[in-house]
Amino acid sequence: MTDLTISQNHDQGNVRLAIPDDKILDFIDGKTLRADKPEEHVRQNIAKRLVNSMGYPKGRLKVEFGIKSGSSKPRLDIAVFDDGVAHIQENVYGIIECKKETTSPSDKKEGVEQLKSYMSVCPNAKWGLWTNGKHREVWLRTEKNGRVEFVEDTDMPLASGKKAGLSRQKLEKALGDVLLYAFKACHNHIHVTDGFQKEKSFFELLKIIFCKIEDEKGVKALQFYVDAAELNDPDGQIACKKRILDIFARVKVKFPTIFPVSEGIDLKPTSLVRVVSELHSYSLLKTNIDIKGKAYEEIVGSNLKGDRGQFFTPRNFMEMTVHMVNPRMISEGVWERVLDPSCGTGGFVVSALLHAIKAIDTLHFESTGLSKDEWDQDHWNAYRDGIKEIAERCFFGFDIAPELAKAAKMNMVMNNDGSGNMLSENSLLPPHQWSIDFREALAKSLNLGRRHEESDIKADDLSSWKDLAKFDVIVTNPPFGSKIPVMDQSILGQYDLARIWDKPSTKGGKWTITDRLQKSVPPEQLFIERCIQFLRPGGRMGIVLPDSILGSPGLGYIRQWIRQETTVYASVDLHQDAFQPHTGVQTSILIVQKKTDAEKLQALQDGIVSQKTFMAIADKVGHDKRGNTIFKRDDHGNDILVNVEEVVKDEDGGTRVEARMERVIDDQAPLIALAFDKWKEKEGLSW
Repeated sequence: MTDLTISQNHDQGNVRLAIPDDKILDFIDGKTLRADKPEEHVRQNIAKRLVNSMGYPKGRLKVEFGIKSGSSKPRLDIAVFDDGVAHIQENVYGIIECKKETTSPSDKKEGVEQLKSYMSVCPNAKWGLWTNGKHREVWLRTEKNGRVEFVEDTDMPLASGKKAGLSRQKLEKALGDVLLYAFKACHNHIHVTDGFQKEKSFFELLKIIFCKIEDEKGVKALQFYVDAAELNDPDGQIACKKRILDIFARVKVKFPTIFPVSEGIDLKPTSLVRVVSELHSYSLLKTNIDIKGKAYEEIVGSNLKGDRGQFFTPRNFMEMTVHMVNPRMISEGVWERVLDPSCGTGGFVVSALLHAIKAIDTLHFESTGLSKDEWDQDHWNAYRDGIKEIAERCFFGFDIAPELAKAAKMNMVMNNDGSGNMLSENSLLPPHQWSIDFREALAKSLNLGRRHEESDIKADDLSSWKDLAKFDVIVTNPPFGSKIPVMDQSILGQYDLARIWDKPSTKGGKWTITDRLQKSVPPEQLFIERCIQFLRPGGRMGIVLPDSILGSPGLGYIRQWIRQETTVYASVDLHQDAFQPHTGVQTSILIVQKKTDAEKLQALQDGIVSQKTFMAIADKVGHDKRGNTIFKRDDHGNDILVNVEEVVKDEDGGTRVEARMERVIDDQAPLIALAFDKWKEKEGLSW
């Protein structure tokens, strides 16, 4: 065994600034420390959107700006000014009020009426935004016959004063947590207005997101929008729903396995217009994949909690595992086949697809000489078509729960239309018991990416565990736990690890397999063997396992079987908080490579020989047991901040550089992945 020590070195240029745990660094001035409250997170994200997406220079924004209202002196959460004017009450141009989630917009003191009262005493205020992070309203101030009146609108104006355009070129990339807040607001509108339970609300939102992406991919004028006049007009609301239903009809044609032809959108027009207004100004296709992934995974995790031992893997450890097994391009347009046979909502498969997309991005840049910001619509279409083709040929996910497979499909679609092969089936069943629809869909996709040495695959060719070795890479976190054992003898009969093994008679001796089946087996133990069955000889796997498998004396036969069938190249011990706040089960990640028949025969002749193995312990996982993010600190307890510069497009087509200070998440997963790269190079491993 080789034991590597992971060290964390900080760049000399990083800034060390003492930030108490209960404070947040203000985005606008980069200096002021503000109380770490839910409403402050809402305010900071709106500030980032104003600057990075809507073109407002930071100098036009003032936080906690004091005004006079009768005898009181309230402070505006964010006051917006025109260019070159004094920052006085008479020159306030826009007002933003941010509240905590529990504050209702109808609250007499802190609801929307408070915003309107502030706009009334600021004579030049043209617009105002009220939000509690889950609900938002935008109001325009007008005067009629000397009286101030308010008209609801769909969004804040751009820095130029113009309404955000809905041409494809002008749709915004979502930045920071803006998309997460938008998804939460949409879900809240549906839950409150339509009265659906969480899961039903989520799948209704899923339909709308599909429609949004489908509309962005089209060539005709955008139909996914709502006019300000339609927000509160019953006929306008119906007109908006008709447009969305027309888009959904196209979605159902493209995704018949997700949305049956008879399925509709069950939202009331009054809630649908609110959902559309939250999303219509963003480009989901062009938004950074990490931002989309974080927003989607959080909304999925809060609505589709697994009840079969599933605990969705943290994003950082999925990325680490994928990096370590390193799915590769075999030839132009053809990648190694990647599978997660217990995919849940598709996180591991998406991470593997993103790993491929990074390489594709490099190839596109090398062939065109253009960055993504310089691409026209033809470049984007060709790029997405290429990703879709690779996903259909090379990326697979199976899950026993149809609703999770549907969510996984959406997760892939969110990532530049890489819809892939996210199918619903029980991976542990004898293959001949799989549904004919599943086997036909799997055979069709395997044929799309067929190698030269492979013959045409038919559904009937997938009838035994001996027929499954079709995949090059597996990344998975199988469901585990003694509360969900597998007891069906027809299932158990397929697996060596479901049999009773006799203990060694001497210390250091070998376990001996018998013909007798155990009465029940935890699913994670069977998944180990099924995954190896799915792998081609020489294929690689990254799998999350409970530490009991790696250390319990009574499970020594499993460890013996793993070493017999695979070469174990890495073992990463995860901190007990890795899966918190959902479970404190102690887990590790194994990286193994399936042996060829020749290698197994050699092992039988020579015995299992000692093998160098990369070992690492992830003490820092980026969050605590409550799920709160943990940031890096220096030896004196000061937060470590790095200067981040971002090129932002102005409305006139120019660009400017916006700088900000950001804290660094205390997460060792990326460091472990890089250390494994160095170890592989030292050991002469080519993958």
